[in-house]
Amino acid sequence: MSLDAVCEAPAIDRRAIAREARESLWYTRDDYAIRRIDWGQSADCPRGSLLFMPGRGDAYEKYLETLGHWHTRGWRVTSTDWRGQAGSGRLGTDAVTGHVDDFALWIDDLADFWADWTRETPGPHVLVGHSMGGHLVLRALVERRVDPAALVLIAPMLGLHPHWLPPGVLHTAARLMRSLGDPRRPAWKWSEKPGEPPASRIELLTHDAERYADEIWWRQQRPELMMGPGSWGWIAAALASIRKLNRRGALEAVATPVLALATTADKLVEYTAIERAVQRPPKAELVRFGDEARHEILRESDGVRDRALDAIDGFLARTAPAS
Repeated sequence: MSLDAVCEAPAIDRRAIAREARESLWYTRDDYAIRRIDWGQSADCPRGSLLFMPGRGDAYEKYLETLGHWHTRGWRVTSTDWRGQAGSGRLGTDAVTGHVDDFALWIDDLADFWADWTRETPGPHVLVGHSMGGHLVLRALVERRVDPAALVLIAPMLGLHPHWLPPGVLHTAARLMRSLGDPRRPAWKWSEKPGEPPASRIELLTHDAERYADEIWWRQQRPELMMGPGSWGWIAAALASIRKLNRRGALEAVATPVLALATTADKLVEYTAIERAVQRPPKAELVRFGDEARHEILRESDGVRDRALDAIDGFLARTAPAS
């Protein structure tokens, strides 16, 4: 009997925490409480352990359908917030602006969580990151703070728009703006209606109106998940971190198998930066989408999402086979 047959499961309810999942808190070295969610490994088809790290302004509630998919494939699945995001508080002065002084804070948190998590869970251990989460898991790998058997990046934030300006110029401008006032102030406009996302936001994220509506529903049920613009401090920190990855030899030294999924239609992260980056590690490969996909590839229409999941499942079968 095939693995798929053994692990077959009913459809995932995107607006409910599955009975098999458990929400809890993990505490950082400085005693900061961060949310996590875990699905235990299936006894029928043990596969290994998968850690999913979401993007800027994200929450794991948005990815319950995808986390459930990996669970039915036999993975022990975990996802957490980044410090200062979703239900894990804020680092700025208000409830919706996303701020951080230095991405190194998040790298330290991820490294500590990875050390705890890999001790607790069966291998092989794989790491998946979306958008800003993709950037951070790749940087943690470059800095040898994590050691996954395989790494998957979905629309990773390896460059910001406008793409025609060099990262160094963007970084200089961002540092200037950060210095002209409180670095925690929002860097762009949120909405005409305080606390509500702009009506055009869906056009940046997905073609699937129902999956987009799931996020709005979760934000209504759990208002603490709401996050809007990033701060000028966040932009400066993001560009500084991107420049670290662009250093000669940084990505070339990555020996871990890496799969990147990206879309040329992405209006939030720069596609060409992803394409260039994937050419640098010796074991990296790229799955490219076009106008059929927006930034949130795993929350796209079924045809796009199914192609993405098939590519990820096949990659992990080749690079991180079950023990």
